[in-house]
Amino acid sequence: METSTTPPKALDYNARHGYLTKPVETSGMPPAVPYIVSSEAAERFSFYGMRAILAVFMTKYLCDSSGKLATMNEEEAKYWQHLFIFAVYFFPLFGAIIADGFLGKYRTIIYLSIVYCFGHMALALDDTRLGLFIGLSLIVMGAGGIKPCVAATVGDQFGSKNQHLLPRVFSWFYFSINLGSFLSMLTIPEILDKYGAHWAFAIPGILMAIATAVFWAGRHKYAHAPAQGVEFVKETFSLRSLGIIGRLIVLYVFVAAFWSLFDQTSSAWVLQAEKMNREFLGKEWLASQVQAVNPLFILAFIPLFSYVLYPAANRFFELTPLRKIAIGFFTAIPSFVIPAWVEWRIGLGEHPAIYWHIIAYIFMTAAEILISITCLEFSYTQAPKRMKSLVMSIYLCSIALGNLFTALVNKFIQNADGTSKLPGANYYVFFTGLIVVTSIGFLFVTPLLKKKQMSP
Repeated sequence: METSTTPPKALDYNARHGYLTKPVETSGMPPAVPYIVSSEAAERFSFYGMRAILAVFMTKYLCDSSGKLATMNEEEAKYWQHLFIFAVYFFPLFGAIIADGFLGKYRTIIYLSIVYCFGHMALALDDTRLGLFIGLSLIVMGAGGIKPCVAATVGDQFGSKNQHLLPRVFSWFYFSINLGSFLSMLTIPEILDKYGAHWAFAIPGILMAIATAVFWAGRHKYAHAPAQGVEFVKETFSLRSLGIIGRLIVLYVFVAAFWSLFDQTSSAWVLQAEKMNREFLGKEWLASQVQAVNPLFILAFIPLFSYVLYPAANRFFELTPLRKIAIGFFTAIPSFVIPAWVEWRIGLGEHPAIYWHIIAYIFMTAAEILISITCLEFSYTQAPKRMKSLVMSIYLCSIALGNLFTALVNKFIQNADGTSKLPGANYYVFFTGLIVVTSIGFLFVTPLLKKKQMSP
């Protein structure tokens, strides 16, 4: 007789609320997917809208308790922004433990989404360093806590009949993320410029409230994977699980170098764009709006890669996940060579055209698709059944590690007199060297990262 290892409390909670505990048997897309994907789009609007203006806010709008401007310099702003991103992507470890071990994914997402909304509220109401600290701290707990749970919840909706649709749904999941971020990066900088910081932070908060409501509305459509309690701890520390996690961590250390570069599009690239000629398509764009080309390219590149480039490459050689990631590392190299050249020209008094950033974004976005989407799918499929959220959170720690490295670099290079140890183009040359070393080094460790065979 088959017995369940699910804790009775988890079963009682799901049964009491009439929630599904197994995926709907279908060969098509699960009915829960539209709720999760649309909620994710709204949540990403809120997060990226807030993040898009953070560097500009800290260097131009930040006030003291008396209402007078008390802004940060560029290096200080980059340090705090990347420290914030580090925390957002490190906190998922705690969110995953809460979800997989105690509350389950659904309740973790709902409870922490409410915390998330209060974080946006704090930013909207208080434009001092205290308001910034409280708001960002709550967003770290909210956004960080739900991150591994949402992606894992997507995978939980699939059964044996529609497992083949997982790569497609993760691509569309990523599509929703970038649709939300594209719209927010276009609109929120305009709102900051025209109406000030209070409205610019309030609107992302409203979108986060909508995201929470939409996710709650789909509660009876989801397959609610219950918390595992003691079984979660046992499986986490089994030799098999530790071996899988160990191999993935080796991969994630290399991926961290990519995120160290990528997330500077919201800090160093924005501050560099302030010094460039931003006339493009008959309009002068705000420096923080230029980031919107990344999600726009994502929206265009996902179908291009999925339906054209990947099938074409597979005709000549098997395009495995690890090969995609390796190609992605080398693709990222020009994305920082170009800003290094731009910064060199700025040092001569010149004002390079913003289209150079757009060209750099083409390389960065292509690298993002090759690395990020691949890692997202690869991480889920490699994770033991009871550890989906935990493994996703460990993957997100690669983003945290990359941003911690960037934050510490920006802290270290600040001289007492306000100058930098990596002035001008040297800053970008340093990070170009980092991704070159990473790309070459990854070729040597790839044979050690063999994909395990998943049981059905």
